[in-house]
Amino acid sequence: MSNIVSYLFKTNAIRFCEENKPFWYTSGKIGPYFINTHFVYGNEKDAVDLLSFIDETLSDHLTLPKKVFEKTLEQYNTNEIYKNVIDTMKSYIEKNINVSEIDYISGGERRDWFFSNIIAYLLNKPHISIYKDLSTVVSDSKFEQTTEVQNINGKKVLHIADLITVASSYIRAWIPAIENLGGKIEWSCVVVDRMQGGKEKLAEKNVKSLSLVNVDSNLFKQALDMGIINESQKEMLEGFFKNPDETMKKFLIDHPEFLENALNSDEKTVKRAKLLVEGNLYGLN
Repeated sequence: MSNIVSYLFKTNAIRFCEENKPFWYTSGKIGPYFINTHFVYGNEKDAVDLLSFIDETLSDHLTLPKKVFEKTLEQYNTNEIYKNVIDTMKSYIEKNINVSEIDYISGGERRDWFFSNIIAYLLNKPHISIYKDLSTVVSDSKFEQTTEVQNINGKKVLHIADLITVASSYIRAWIPAIENLGGKIEWSCVVVDRMQGGKEKLAEKNVKSLSLVNVDSNLFKQALDMGIINESQKEMLEGFFKNPDETMKKFLIDHPEFLENALNSDEKTVKRAKLLVEGNLYGLN
C-alpha cells in the first residue's frame, strides 16, 4: 500500500503539522495532523469542486447518484492518482472478501460517494446511496436507473467510506439505514483508518473492517523515511497516537506561548482557542 501512502502525502490528504505548531481542530482541541482523505480524488481543488457539486445537487435524491457517478467515472478515466487508489481498493476488496457474496455496495452522504459509486460500477454491484436523514435510493451498477426501494430482503452489503475514526457515522446512520431496508452491512472498506477504535466498534456489530492505510507508528515511520517529518515531529505523532489528550496537554504546558499567540490570532483561531480555554478541554485551569 506504499503507493497509497505516497498519494496521501502528495495530495495533502494527510498533513502533518510543523514542529511545535499543532493544528487547531473545530472542537477546540489541537493535534499534529489533518486528514482529508477525499483529496486522493486527484488533488484538493478537484475534491472541493466535487463536494460543492454534491451540495448543489443534494436536494434531488433520485438524480444525484447518476450525476456523482458520471463525475467520478470521468475522473477515474483521466486522473492517474484517483485511478490507482480506486484500483488498489478494488483489488484489496477482491483479496479479502468473496465478491460473489456481496449483494450491494453502499456509501453515505457525502465523502463516501467519492469511492463507493465507482467501486460499485467496477465490481458490477448495485449501489445504495445513504443520506444523512437515513433515506436511501438504489442504483444499478451502471447508474442508469435509480429507485426508492423499501426492502432488500436480508441481502449482504459492503459499505465503502473515505475514513473511519470512532465509527460514529456507521453506528448513528449507515448501519441503521441498511437495517431499515432489511439488509445487513457485513463489511466496511475505507481508504484511511485513524485507529481510534472504529474497527473495534464495527466488530461489536459483526462488521468486518478493512482499510488501505492505518494512521499508526508504521505510517509515521514511512513519513520519517520519506523526509516528510523529522524525529521531533515523529515523537509528537507517536505520543498523540498513544494518548492524544495527555500529549497535547504536555505540549501546552511546555509551550505556553502557543495558546497565548492563538488567543491573539485570526478570528477562526481565536474562536477555537476560546473553546479550549472556556471548556477546560485539557484540564489546565
